Amino acid sequence: MVTLRLRRMGKKKQPTYRLVAAEKTAPRDGRFIETLGNYNPRTEPPVINFDEEKVLDWLRKGAKPTNVVIRLLKKIDIWKNFEKPVEEIPTKEDKSEE
Repeated sequence: MVTLRLRRMGKKKQPTYRLVAAEKTAPRDGRFIETLGNYNPRTEPPVINFDEEKVLDWLRKGAKPTNVVIRLLKKIDIWKNFEKPVEEIPTKEDKSEE
């Protein structure tokens, strides 16, 4: 199973992160399939550069993002492009009107 997660980069006490698509069983900073962008939390404001097309492509293929990645995707408005509209479930009242 593929996950979208952050890979730590940078020097000691100066982290930057890359968003990568990786197998779930791979180590945090280990083997990955593709780099999808980067995130620098140390700047003001934090810099988030994700390739929207690649991220959406991986999400549509079934990759599961981590909670932190979901939060970052919501912050830069990529998540709303992925979320599918929820179809309303017909209630008993709707059925009786028909």
